[in-house]
Amino acid sequence: MTPLIRDLHDDDVAEVVALSLRAWAPVFASFGAVLGAGVYRHLYPDWSRSQAAAVERVCRDPAMRVRVADEDGRPVGFVAVVVHDETSDEPDSGEVEMLAVDPAAQRRGVGRALLDDGVEQLRLAGVRLVAIGTGGDPGHAPARRTYEAAGFTALPLVRYYRLV
Repeated sequence: MTPLIRDLHDDDVAEVVALSLRAWAPVFASFGAVLGAGVYRHLYPDWSRSQAAAVERVCRDPAMRVRVADEDGRPVGFVAVVVHDETSDEPDSGEVEMLAVDPAAQRRGVGRALLDDGVEQLRLAGVRLVAIGTGGDPGHAPARRTYEAAGFTALPLVRYYRLV
């Protein structure tokens, strides 16, 4: 069943924040396993608090177009996209800034539907190139599969960390 995808409403923000934390808990656990306890604690002393603030900030940013997948009147996922302005290194581009699906709604095509909708929002805004970033860790493997299945091409980048 394809969910209804609609614009975010102010009264959706709390549920979007909550579902994003449920969706990204395995990702942050994966970060901990990859980075080790010391670096992980340094980077993410309270990941859920900082991530909740980041999601709320994106949801309330007037430059973002935020859409939700709605099932039975409540959000089960969201996508936030932004059109890059003329100062961008990537002209005529936009970006999928955030995308999350509640674990209870995963593996049913909700993420792909949100991704497709986000890309369409950017296309309608005149964008010719869409970018999306994700991690190379095991926790991001489902996201990478979704993006590759949607025709995105990965440019492998590596970021190293070391406590001193």
